[in-house]
Parts: sequence; structure tokens; C-alpha cells
Amino acid sequence: MYPITRGRRLRLNSTLRKMISETVVGINDLVYPLFVIYGKNVKNEIKSMPGCFQESVDEVVKTAKEVYTLGIPAIILFGIPEKKDEMATGAYAQNGIIQRAIKEIKNAVPQLYIITDVCLCEYMSHGHCGIVKGAEVLNDESLELLQKEAISHVEAGADMVAPSDMMDGRVRAIREVLDNEGFSRIPIMSYAAKYASAFYGPFREAAESTPGFGDRKSYQMDPANRREALKEVLMDIQEGADIVMVKPALSYLDIISDVRANVTVPVAAYNVSGEYSMVHAAYKLGWIDYDRIMFEILTSIKRAGADIILTYFAKDAAKLLNTL
Repeated sequence: MYPITRGRRLRLNSTLRKMISETVVGINDLVYPLFVIYGKNVKNEIKSMPGCFQESVDEVVKTAKEVYTLGIPAIILFGIPEKKDEMATGAYAQNGIIQRAIKEIKNAVPQLYIITDVCLCEYMSHGHCGIVKGAEVLNDESLELLQKEAISHVEAGADMVAPSDMMDGRVRAIREVLDNEGFSRIPIMSYAAKYASAFYGPFREAAESTPGFGDRKSYQMDPANRREALKEVLMDIQEGADIVMVKPALSYLDIISDVRANVTVPVAAYNVSGEYSMVHAAYKLGWIDYDRIMFEILTSIKRAGADIILTYFAKDAAKLLNTL
């Protein structure tokens, strides 16, 4: 009780503040997302995501080298195919865009850890995350395609697969096919609690994956639901997920905290495109301190319980952390 107890005693010195900091964001916490597109010497800046690009394989290799040089341990790859169809054949083609990127990155930067997004939406002509019949996204019929996609990524050299489609049973299906094909060592990071969020808007531009009709509310989660998230997470762990993810992050810090308190596996959080773009928009208008806001956001995600943070801020954060 004041005046015997004075909270400010431990805040007055910068060295002491660092010594007793409860939450520290480090470079090893970060995963940098990359978007790969067909062509050569292609580096298209994504208008709604300043500093982020659609890159051809040769250019994405250069970025992968930069990421590794900065000390960021891992990337996650998203592909934009040359052609799309109703069976997402580009997702599991032997020489597909992601499969080529994995091989080239591994040749150039073998130590960089490669995670691949396993989903069908970027490769489907209708932009949904599964096979469509009429206006319905079919669940069980889509699982085989997800299995084929995951296997093709691992055969190309991926270190981890991350299913993001939110089809029921996809973790179990992927775990079974990986084990049956001799890839039992490959971990699965499941987008376990993925919400039907408005924060994905800029990503739709980046991945060219806007649904051609309807929305994704029949398979992604309702932002109003909290208890359902834990149910989804626990099911994915039972099916074989090694890491579970909450997406988005900022408006779902309570979900990250709930998950961390109830599971023993590592927890990832995706600091998504809309969260990133809003910071850039406010910074451009001179309203905020970019570096301070970036670290405050990353710290809040880590403080909520995330072990791994997938973020478009990763390179900027790493550059600053390397100067400390």
C-alpha cells in the first residue's frame, strides 16, 4: 500500500524495465508470408499492403535470402496460379507455382524453414476453399484434393504444411496421407480457429482469391463465437495438429488467450493483412509512430499467448530487433 509500495520504482530505469519485462518479442517468434506468381522478374507491389509483393519464383528466392539474412527463421508461401479451374489442379500440380518455389528456395537457402498454406481457394475458378456443387461448398469431397496438395508440397521439400480451408476432418485426412506416404516427420500447423473476418480484405487482392459468389461463412467461424474456437482447436489436436493457429489476431486476443490456457501444443496467431494495412494507412497520414505501433501489436499477440506470429511486419520488426 502507498507510500510503502510504489509501482513506479520498477519503471524509472530503462535497464530495470528491460530486466523485468514480462513479454519479449524475438525474431525467432516471426514467420513472414510470401506470395508467389508466375512469370520472371515479376515484383508487383500489392496496393493495399505497402511493402508486400506478388513475386515470381526468381524474385521470391531473393526475398527468401533477405528474410534469412535478417534472422527470420521461417516463411509461409501462398501461390497464385497461371490458370484456375473447378478442381484446383494448380494446387497439387507437380510443377505448380508453390512446388517450384519450394524447390528453388530450398536450393538457394536450405536452412530457411518453409511452411506452405494448404488451401484450394487461390486455385479454384470460383474462389472457394473446396469443391462446389451448385451454391454449396462440399466438405468430404474436398479432403482428397487437400491431401494431394499437402503431399505435393512435402515432396517438393516443404518443412511444414498449414491447412487453412476449415473443412471438417482435413487435419486427420492430411495426417493420414502424410504418414502413409512416409512423411510422418512433417508437422501440421492447423488454422484451427479461423474466423470469417473482414480483416482479410487486402489478402484477397494479394492472393487473388475473392469468392466468385457468396461468402465463406459456411466454413469459417462466426466472429461472435468464443467457445466454438476451443472446440475447433481441440478437434484439430485430436486429429493430429502439432501447432494450432488463431486467425486473425488483434480482434481475437481473447481467443488466443483461451487457447493458450487450454492446450499444451504451440499456439500460432496470424497478424493478418487488414491489421497490417490499417497501420500503414494511419502512418501515411502521419497519425501514428509506425515502429512503436508495430511492436505494441506484436507484443500484445505474444502477451495473449502466441508462441509463433505470422506477420507482414516480420521484416521491419527484424530490422529493428537486430539494432537492439
